[in-house]
Amino acid sequence: MEQNWDIIIENKSSLLSLNLKEVWRYRDLLVMYVKRDIVTFYKQTILGPLWFFIQPIMTTVIFMFVFGGIAGISTDGVPQAVFYLAGLVCWNYFSDCLTKCSDTFNANQQVFGKVYFPRLVVPLSIVVSNMIKLSIQFLLFLTVYLYYAVVLGGFHVNFALFLVPLLLVMLGALGLGFGLIISSLTTKYRDLRFLVTFGVQLWMYATPIIYPLSVMKQNYPDKIWLIVANPLTSIVETFKYAFTGVGVFEWSYLLYSVTFTIAVLFLGIVVFNRVQKNFMDVI
Repeated sequence: MEQNWDIIIENKSSLLSLNLKEVWRYRDLLVMYVKRDIVTFYKQTILGPLWFFIQPIMTTVIFMFVFGGIAGISTDGVPQAVFYLAGLVCWNYFSDCLTKCSDTFNANQQVFGKVYFPRLVVPLSIVVSNMIKLSIQFLLFLTVYLYYAVVLGGFHVNFALFLVPLLLVMLGALGLGFGLIISSLTTKYRDLRFLVTFGVQLWMYATPIIYPLSVMKQNYPDKIWLIVANPLTSIVETFKYAFTGVGVFEWSYLLYSVTFTIAVLFLGIVVFNRVQKNFMDVI
């Protein structure tokens, strides 16, 4: 007697098959993961969601004291609080997406081994939940920005402001792409888990968070390509330029970052789709 099944679980032959229709069917699970990430992360803490504000504020104050005060690193005439906070808003979102997505398989191996659902739901939920955190920190940035705009003035808002949504999407896509690649590799090479945190910290100093790109371009014109090769450079620099009108904005730099982001996300999907088929055999 022929049996009709509602759902058929099968091994997809195409490495690039995301099966987005199936991900959409499990959208309730994605929402549940997003709520879990937001609620449980600060569960049993005294200040709770206030840490979303405290973390960037404390980091900005430290940057102002160490890099702006002691080291005397220029901020291109932009108020230090605005300069550092603009970079931190972008960096925190990218680094959170990268570090959490890179631990997808290891952190969820017990669930993956017992229940079937589209594995892509987990890293996608991380990107979405971090976007909620990003929106809160972005509100903090706008508050500080508007304060200095009223008190000091001098900010030149420009057309690049319309690129901000694209920049934020690129940050999430880069974090997701690199996270998928690293997570897939750590199923076999566990040592990579110990290098991620250290590598991300070094990456921040290779990104114009605490220094403007214009200073590096002026002082090291023959080596500027090393910094521009970092896909985050043009994203962060364009974000700062959009709100302050100060900094380096080059369409060629931004186009490179867009191309790099697409390539990394593409590679991440390929590697993730290949590893998810048999990762339980090697993890």
